[in-house]
Amino acid sequence: MAVKVYVVYYSMYGHVGKLAEEIQKGASSVEGVEAKTWQVPETLPEEVLGKMGAPPKPDVPVITPQELAEADGILFGFPTRFGMMAAQMKAFFDATGGLWREQSLAGKPAGVFFCTGSQGGGQETTALTAITQLTHHGMVFVPVGYTFGAKLFGMDQVQGGSPYGAGTFAADGSRWPSEVELEHAFHQGKYFAGIAKKLKGSA
Repeated sequence: MAVKVYVVYYSMYGHVGKLAEEIQKGASSVEGVEAKTWQVPETLPEEVLGKMGAPPKPDVPVITPQELAEADGILFGFPTRFGMMAAQMKAFFDATGGLWREQSLAGKPAGVFFCTGSQGGGQETTALTAITQLTHHGMVFVPVGYTFGAKLFGMDQVQGGSPYGAGTFAADGSRWPSEVELEHAFHQGKYFAGIAKKLKGSA
């Protein structure tokens, strides 16, 4: 049986979506792992999204809370809103009460990745505050740590990401994930999938 890794994200402008693509590729590169990307439901009406300049959603399936239970490991991605996950992702977590009641996610590995507008905009607090959701479900938080190596210490360019997970900066929306940030995302997917595979193999 293949190890199922779900990459579940919310992305209003596409920055988190770009990271999700690389994370999925990284996870899929591990033998015996099937990785799939999912979007969480949008909560804003089309009229509001249009006024905010949000592009159309990509052709990625929308997940239901119940489908989370099918995964052996889950990576959650989201943009920040005042140092915490966006309301759309929080609304999705709020809808997982049935899974919590049955403890359907307990023991499953989970990780996070994120996007912020600036360097002081929540590259760590967004991840830290998200851990409470995982904790109440009894999930096993798997940070990427410093396994990405020397590139995580790079000072020659602006780069997102941290030991908590891959990340990027959107600035005013015109900045897109850099090559290093995409490499970090690929690495996180590959690293996480390896952990999920080990955990399922020892179960």
